[in-house]
Amino acid sequence: MKTFVGGMAGLLVLMTAGAAASASTFDLPASSSTVAWGHYDAEAKPVLRVKSGDTVVVHTLLTSSPTALERAGVAPGDVEDALREVFAHATDRGPGGHVLTGPIYVEGAEPGDTLEIRILKIDLAIPYAYNGFRYGLGLLTEDFPYARMKIIPLDRASMTARFAPGVTIPLHPFFGSMGVAPPPAYGRYDSTPPAVLGGNMDDKALVAGTTLYLPVNAPGALFQVGDGHAGQGDGEVDVTALETSLVGTFQFIVRKDLHVKYPRAETPTDYISMGFDDDLSIAAHRAVREMVDFLAAEKGLSKDDAYMLASVAGDLHITEVVDRNKGVHMALPKSVFTH
Repeated sequence: MKTFVGGMAGLLVLMTAGAAASASTFDLPASSSTVAWGHYDAEAKPVLRVKSGDTVVVHTLLTSSPTALERAGVAPGDVEDALREVFAHATDRGPGGHVLTGPIYVEGAEPGDTLEIRILKIDLAIPYAYNGFRYGLGLLTEDFPYARMKIIPLDRASMTARFAPGVTIPLHPFFGSMGVAPPPAYGRYDSTPPAVLGGNMDDKALVAGTTLYLPVNAPGALFQVGDGHAGQGDGEVDVTALETSLVGTFQFIVRKDLHVKYPRAETPTDYISMGFDDDLSIAAHRAVREMVDFLAAEKGLSKDDAYMLASVAGDLHITEVVDRNKGVHMALPKSVFTH
């Protein structure tokens, strides 16, 4: 495994343990020199370069200040040292609020290609999560014109969250934000609204075992990941999930033979298309249209049959409604294809 640590002037020092194989595995810690705070940018300098086929173990941090966590009841000794270091030393922030690890440059990825991201494993990094809301954010902000943060213990053994006495939530860890650089014309793109680059999709289907497909908009793709969620309900209605720090293991494949124009995913059981827009209706239109296009291009159906199949077998889900651009996805079971 190859480990990257922050060094002088933000450079990264490579320490190699073991002989390199045809595909390598890297470990990428989260630090002030390896995170992008609140943005995706085609001009960003990569913190790690890998080849197609390589695997990266990426450490991510929850997006809350150590002070806020301590005020909410987290013992000072339970706040991650990496989080303290990032909040103390990462100065290039905004316009969004997410702490994202990366960008990772995948050699050979060029605009027009597709980056295939295989989510091999997702591990809890800390034994707690938080959920919080404040006025101005969330679906019912007028009903809750104040701020509150709740610390929620996580049990790794049972993979459950102890939300309250008599209330236990099963954990299904996933990353709220996974994305590549936007088209260069976008400039520095706010990490909050999901878009063609992926980003803050808050889609709870993107768990370990899922493959995400993103259109490459800049050389190297420049993948970033963060906004770890131990679990979430569809909608993420108060603006946060079970926010926590996660460690994700990803394999990156550059696809020259596939040219997706919008984020798409595949779970062990379903094909997933996506749509994002400030108007929930437009987002739904996009998700359905993307599924129709997928079925026609990849499954050989006529457009008419693809539209019909989406109606009789596809399920629309609202993934989130709180990030300016709302998210909708359509899941279509693989089991309908018998050959």
